Amino acid sequence: MTVPHSCPRTEADQPAEVRMTVNGNPVTLSLPARVTLSDAIRDHLGLTGTHVGCEHGICGMCTVLVDGEAARACLLFAVQIEGAQVTTVEGLGRQDDLHPLQESFGRHHGLQCGFCTPGFLMSSYDLLRHQPHVCREDLPTELSGVLCRCTGYRNILEAVADVAEAHPDGIPGPGNCGHRTMVGRTPAVSSGTGVVATDTRPETNPAGHPREITLPTGEPTIRIAVTSELTSSPQEVARVFDDVRLLARCLPGAELTDEVGGGWYRGRARVALGPVRLSFDGLAHVAEQSAERLVVAAQGQDSGGGGAQARIVLSARPSGACAALHAEADVFLTGRIAGFGRSLAGDVSRRMFEDFARALDQAASGGEPLVGPQPPRAVGILAAALADRARRRWQQLRRRITRG
Repeated sequence: MTVPHSCPRTEADQPAEVRMTVNGNPVTLSLPARVTLSDAIRDHLGLTGTHVGCEHGICGMCTVLVDGEAARACLLFAVQIEGAQVTTVEGLGRQDDLHPLQESFGRHHGLQCGFCTPGFLMSSYDLLRHQPHVCREDLPTELSGVLCRCTGYRNILEAVADVAEAHPDGIPGPGNCGHRTMVGRTPAVSSGTGVVATDTRPETNPAGHPREITLPTGEPTIRIAVTSELTSSPQEVARVFDDVRLLARCLPGAELTDEVGGGWYRGRARVALGPVRLSFDGLAHVAEQSAERLVVAAQGQDSGGGGAQARIVLSARPSGACAALHAEADVFLTGRIAGFGRSLAGDVSRRMFEDFARALDQAASGGEPLVGPQPPRAVGILAAALADRARRRWQQLRRRITRG
């Protein structure tokens, strides 16, 4: 691998602008010169498939392709990669169309704990691209640059050998590199901090308004369905549905900052996870709005590199003289927030929707929703969610004891 361009001397903490192409998408990053390529990929672009192990270039977990050649992302500074083409494991294949190597790893069970898998996939791709006729007995030596930690090594070798035999004329290229597929999903819009791809904003029409927010086609990180009984009537709820700014004030930690037009809004959503505060700046699009139903697509980017996208459907149904608010949401997370456990993240999200329903009920009754732009404390929400979970399990245990 050759570094495309040399950089002028820059102090370690001095911000530097770096342009590169990642999985077929032009990106521009503004980050300190000391940031490694692996950290830039993971923390600033949300490409967490690239794993970091030893950070000494020994274990091979952070292997990516730089201008088509395998490289250790932990040994390169992002500023060294100015103008380069970078391919990560996310660019190898899609969920609905796996690359032959990915498919073979799954078929041969060559991915036990999964920590070494991205490094092996990228190193194997590099090997088979340069040596398509590699002998099976040479694979242990050729792939020795990546360390397997959980005894799946023989299965990995079998997986690579099968792909080599199936593609003697050359392995297919990466299948998930192209416009708006940086992480196999539509990345969030720029937050203005200069850490997001310049080509990841929603496409715009001639008037300058965004065209759409395209959500991923795979399984969401969190799927939520919550029904809350309100004291307000359906007609009173319809009044809130008709006022997007009032509706936004009902969601803890959310605020609208600008109305773009055509059903598009810019806004901010904040959540406090203990000492860590996340602030997502992005766009929301009201795709459908009526007295009974509201459909919103939203996406945002945290300055730390995390991203969130969601499709939210709110519907108000008569329930006696009052209304029942039903909320459904598919939420897709990337970056550090995606590391939050799915189950607990779902509990926290459901609790936030319950708080939203109470605030909406207050607004529908003519009062001011008792929430504001301050970030909701996830610790308190989580404690309540855990208490609910413990209560449900205790009730299940009591029923079993009663039946027994």
